[in-house]
Amino acid sequence: MASTPPLNPGADVLDPAVMQDVVTGDLRLDGTQAMRLFHEMPLQELGRWADARCRHLHGDQVRTYVIDRNINYTNVCTAKCTFCAFRRDGHEDDAYTLEVEQILEKIQALVDIGGTQILMQGGMNPELPLQWYVDLLEAIGDRFPGIHVHAFSPPEFIEFIEFFDPPGPTLAEKLRGVMGTLAKAGLRSVPGGGGEIFADAVRRKIGLGKCDAEAWLTVMQVAHELGMNTSATMMFGHIEGVADRIHHMELVRQWQEKSIVDHAADGGGRYMAFISWPFQRENTPLGRCREWEDTGDQDAAFPGDVVARLDGSGTKDAHREFGRRIRMSGATDYLRTQALSRLYLDNIYSIGASWVTMGPHIGQTALAWGANDMGSVMMEENVVSAAGTTYCLSEPLICHLVREAGFTPAQRDNAYRLLRVHGNGQSPDLQVEDWSTLRAQSLHVETTCGGGNDNEVALTIGGDH
Repeated sequence: MASTPPLNPGADVLDPAVMQDVVTGDLRLDGTQAMRLFHEMPLQELGRWADARCRHLHGDQVRTYVIDRNINYTNVCTAKCTFCAFRRDGHEDDAYTLEVEQILEKIQALVDIGGTQILMQGGMNPELPLQWYVDLLEAIGDRFPGIHVHAFSPPEFIEFIEFFDPPGPTLAEKLRGVMGTLAKAGLRSVPGGGGEIFADAVRRKIGLGKCDAEAWLTVMQVAHELGMNTSATMMFGHIEGVADRIHHMELVRQWQEKSIVDHAADGGGRYMAFISWPFQRENTPLGRCREWEDTGDQDAAFPGDVVARLDGSGTKDAHREFGRRIRMSGATDYLRTQALSRLYLDNIYSIGASWVTMGPHIGQTALAWGANDMGSVMMEENVVSAAGTTYCLSEPLICHLVREAGFTPAQRDNAYRLLRVHGNGQSPDLQVEDWSTLRAQSLHVETTCGGGNDNEVALTIGGDH
């Protein structure tokens, strides 16, 4: 195991020699240095350093994607997150819970086009007993033994504890019981959904009924203890301050360190990837908040920045408009945030490019701002699409975007092992004769797309969490 890079709070991060040490893993950024990079380093320069760090870890040639399917097995949910347009209480006409056979049919369609995993997440539905999940996982394993099941985000596990009331004196002990049962039935890894922003002031405003940061991180720590890999996520560009984003990354880095120290020698898991994306406001309660306008007046700072603290201790009473104004994230802010995550998260292997709200070419550009992975070629996406437009790409087009960015596209599995490296004429993109049939499309509902071929797949980066 590589040693933890040292901190040097006095180092000037605008000095290229200092940043070179960050690139090679010989220096670890602290929160104050990260704030300075975010606010003071020019965007292109920040991108170059993040790209250099990415190349140090992943080389100069290959950038990856995965073929999976995002199966949202129910939209009935007890949480009332203000950023969600997908959830239902259960009495609505469009409330649903899929039958096991419906889920198996979806997986068969994935297998038919060469998919290797499913991402399965849903609302927190109190009507589903633990045995329902066990039966589902066993049915998947019996029919599709080669499919990797990446399922049930931390908020779901916390609700499992609430619904199923397993024995144990601590949250971790209760989680071991439930998670161990599901792992035995076929669960292989845990997605990082529900990360949002960890700072308590923000989380209480946007995630009513959703677990707090300590619980979220504890779920993942237990998953690592049980030998399962996970991912971490962050949703930004709403009411949070920049310091909240860095605090979020800091907690991920700290708990990753703990997992490596405590469990790596015994075959434990870890966070394999970090994926961040901007909030999408359409059709959501949070989206109805007024947009904050930067007037350039230093006395009129964004409420989220006034409240935010690098240690997460900010309180809502620091600004009377906190939670009432949102600051949406555009392409520049997104790329700056992603680049910072690559430099800050020195113990996370993969950074995923996320363009669920911005389109394929921002995803492509992200490969030059520290990302090594284009996420998932998916057949289905429902949660983010409920809040507005997401984008639909075929596998040839995602390969084309990677190649045009200067890299060789490669299909990977959940553990980031390369399955197919597309370096020759057999690559999906190099087989295309007419690109006009494969243009990106908007995706709002479950669909297949990509030039009229029923076997083409839809892609949104929101899937591989």
